Amino acid sequence: MPKIVVLPGDGIGPEVTRAALKVLKEVAPDLEFAEFPFGGAGTDAYGTPFGDEVKTAVAGADAVLLGAIGGPKWEQYPREQRPEMGLLALRTAMGVYANLRPVRVFPGLEHLSPLRAEKARGVDILFVRELLGGLYFGQPRALGEFEAYNTMRYSVPEVERIAKIAFWAAQQRRGKVTSVDKANVLETSELWRRTVNQVHSGYPNINLNHEYVDSAAMLIVSDPSRYDVIVTENLFGDILSDLAAVIPGSLGLLPSASLGDGAGLYEPIHGSAPDIAGQGIANPSATILSAGMLLRHSLNRPAIASRIDNAVTATLQNYATKDLGGNIGTDEFTEHVLEALVHTSVI
Repeated sequence: MPKIVVLPGDGIGPEVTRAALKVLKEVAPDLEFAEFPFGGAGTDAYGTPFGDEVKTAVAGADAVLLGAIGGPKWEQYPREQRPEMGLLALRTAMGVYANLRPVRVFPGLEHLSPLRAEKARGVDILFVRELLGGLYFGQPRALGEFEAYNTMRYSVPEVERIAKIAFWAAQQRRGKVTSVDKANVLETSELWRRTVNQVHSGYPNINLNHEYVDSAAMLIVSDPSRYDVIVTENLFGDILSDLAAVIPGSLGLLPSASLGDGAGLYEPIHGSAPDIAGQGIANPSATILSAGMLLRHSLNRPAIASRIDNAVTATLQNYATKDLGGNIGTDEFTEHVLEALVHTSVI
């Protein structure tokens, strides 16, 4: 029986996680779930965002479903007690080096995009972000009174493994990879570009091009349909995927998967939204879609994952939560997804 560790987190995290669990239990009743406090809730429960009990559970899991973390309550805590530090520690403990963020404009929802409808229509980008290297993890790093520094560091094996994920993903999609770097300035980007080119030699049917990060930032919002798979390092991927996240019109529509050589980590890309927590109005789409990615990537159940994708898409055609301009609440939207599961087929 597959074991899923559930970390609802903070703010709206428990609400959207509860919605995703309803869907998972409907389509995969054989799954076993174990829930633990994490993030700010972990700090409250254990004095640390990533408690020892949670570490043990995660180490034995087949996949981890995370809601959302953080909030003003914990911003003044010591650095090691802040929810964000727990997330970095979780990623490191799980060894999830590849973050997959699909950015898709759903049919019929083009009007929600800040872009003109003709620009937004049909946008379907997959960001493959390296997650365990670069400035966020590089050593040495320090913060002093008059000086601070971080280190951007990458090795050939780190770049090779993320490039292979990108080319593999492109094989399942439209066969195009755009590698984003700053090779005209940064030595790490020179290594990145050279290594991606070497890996590409093993994927002759995939079209590869390179773009500088500043150019990519402009083109993602001016011509997003040009992209299929975008692969890039940690900091650039963090910024560019958040930039692209506005294209569909709501963060509530965007799931993610973080993959490595073991269990995967699945979560919506939105934050904990403490201002609406407890009101029952959060959009659960991203978390439900993240649950679908869990079934696809960690449990090898692509047909069931496609059913979830199709059910969410069908529901979005007819019902809108507050962030989408409607008045449907979290629970009601989830019930409509469950109803759509009965009627939707795998495409």
